[in-house]
Amino acid sequence: MPLQISLIPAETKLESNGDGQALDVSASETRTFLCCLTITDQIEQESLDVSIWGSADGQDFGKKPLLKIPQQFYRGTTKMVLDISLRPEVRFLRAKWELNRWGRVAPTPMFVAELQLEEIPAMSRTTTGGRAALAAQS
Repeated sequence: MPLQISLIPAETKLESNGDGQALDVSASETRTFLCCLTITDQIEQESLDVSIWGSADGQDFGKKPLLKIPQQFYRGTTKMVLDISLRPEVRFLRAKWELNRWGRVAPTPMFVAELQLEEIPAMSRTTTGGRAALAAQS
């Protein structure tokens, strides 16, 4: 059964920058995940930046994220693949979010969002693109 992880639980109200809980992914067989960021509510003139960070011990998450999801402004779902199969030291994942607000209205940003990860089959490491096809014809 594929591993399913909620780095930001459903219906989480985000009103300030923060970090999610560190979750153990060592049980993953493929170490490849489909990441779905879903925003169900927001107000105008604001942005949300979400990133996924990895750690060997659940404490030190380093200085660079494993994945940065494109900046979001509106409701909807954004999907990206996170492949940590070449990072065997990563045992824990957590989400980090940053909110920004501008304009002359209420200064507090607000998003209602969730970030779900679902284990998917591993990505192929072989090249089956145009170059391989051209090489086969020679």
